[in-house]
Amino acid sequence: MKTKTIFLSLALALSNTAVVANETIDMTVYRSPTCSCCKRWVSHVEQNGFKVKDIVTDGVQAIKDQNGITPAIASCHTALVGGYAIEGHVPASDIKTLLQNKPKVAGISVPGMPVGTPGMEMGGKKDAYDVISFDKEQKTQVFKSYKAE
Repeated sequence: MKTKTIFLSLALALSNTAVVANETIDMTVYRSPTCSCCKRWVSHVEQNGFKVKDIVTDGVQAIKDQNGITPAIASCHTALVGGYAIEGHVPASDIKTLLQNKPKVAGISVPGMPVGTPGMEMGGKKDAYDVISFDKEQKTQVFKSYKAE
C-alpha cells in the first residue's frame, strides 16, 4: 500500500512540474519602432514560452532610466518580467534561469548588440559575449559567458 502511495505522490509531483515547465510567462518589452533586431528577439522569447506585450515606443530611454539600465550595460530594448529588467539580446534560457533561481539582482543584460545573440543572427558567425547581472547599486557581474563560434 505504501508503494502505491509513493508512486501516486511521485506521479502527482511530476505532473505538477510539467505544468509549471509549460506555463506561459508574461513579459513586457519596450522597443524602438525602427529596430528590426528587437522584433526578432521578441520572436525568440515567444518561441521559448514567454507571452509578450510588445510596446513600440520612442520612449525606451525612460524605461531604461526607471530600471537602472546605465549606458555601460545598455542595448536596444528593455523587457520587464517577474520583477526583473532584461536588457538587450539575452537568451531566453538565461531569463528562465534568472526567474527560477531568483537572485537578488535588478536584472540581466547583454550590453551592446553582439553578433549571434538571439535576434542578432548573421549566418553562422557568433561573437563571444557575456550576460551581465546588475543590482540597484550599479554593481555588475558575469551571469553567463558565451564563446565565439
